[in-house]
Amino acid sequence: MLNFLGILFDGLAFGMLLFVISVGLSITLGLMGFNNLAHGVFAMAGGYLLVDLMAKAGIGFLPALPVVFFTIALASLALERTLYRPLYKSTPLDQVLLTVGIIFIATAGADYQWGPAQQPVLVPESLTGQFSLAGLDMSRYSLFLMAVGIVITVALLFGLVRTRFGAKIRAAVDNQRTAEAMGIRVDRVFQLTFALGSGLAGLGGALGVKVIGLDPQFAVKYLVYFLLVVVVGGPGSVFGTLLAALLLGVADITGKYYVPQSGAFIIYAAMIILLLMFPQGLLGRRKAR
Repeated sequence: MLNFLGILFDGLAFGMLLFVISVGLSITLGLMGFNNLAHGVFAMAGGYLLVDLMAKAGIGFLPALPVVFFTIALASLALERTLYRPLYKSTPLDQVLLTVGIIFIATAGADYQWGPAQQPVLVPESLTGQFSLAGLDMSRYSLFLMAVGIVITVALLFGLVRTRFGAKIRAAVDNQRTAEAMGIRVDRVFQLTFALGSGLAGLGGALGVKVIGLDPQFAVKYLVYFLLVVVVGGPGSVFGTLLAALLLGVADITGKYYVPQSGAFIIYAAMIILLLMFPQGLLGRRKAR
């Protein structure tokens, strides 16, 4: 039983990491309807930025995390304005071709700049090792990931429900033309939402270096995981994305522990079952909530 609880704990921590990276894709897809397959590129960029900040700038792990978030968010504003915005009203095929091209360019650039090897990262001693609770050994870093995920979930839900910007997002989702007629800069709302989602992806990529590694193939390797979370949770649903990430994270870790020879079969099987039960996503996919 303790062994199973340990696996469950690790699965929830992995799910929280998937949530932090994927929730931005869920919000931007649910709000803007843009098929951004290059979302993992921002996560990969966040991971490499963390590595450089620690190795070259001498910034510690924890202080580097907010730097990563804001840097990736600001950098994404330029990409949104120059590459993404012209294709907002284009066909899904055009959007897919653009973002797949961004993946290939980012992969080649990362391989040229940092090489094909996995990138190491040192976390503070307070986040290393394990601690025992009622006979159950738990990773301190996994607990840290879960705490970060909870804080982000609360902040996003509060921001969407309680803030003026959240009201603008909901208005733009419900009726874009009416929102524009009321004076809401929908294009600005889209831009800031895109930056927020990209910044969260960068933060998740930085947090994930120690858990899932970092190499130039990152954006391709984990693209399916991010898409699974969004599809199962329902695009635009923060809480649905959280539930999907936790369920799929537990399924993946459990499957790899008990039936390692199955590879990623378990997470795909879990996705199929969940989509058969909830074809519109766990909480639907109509609004950002």
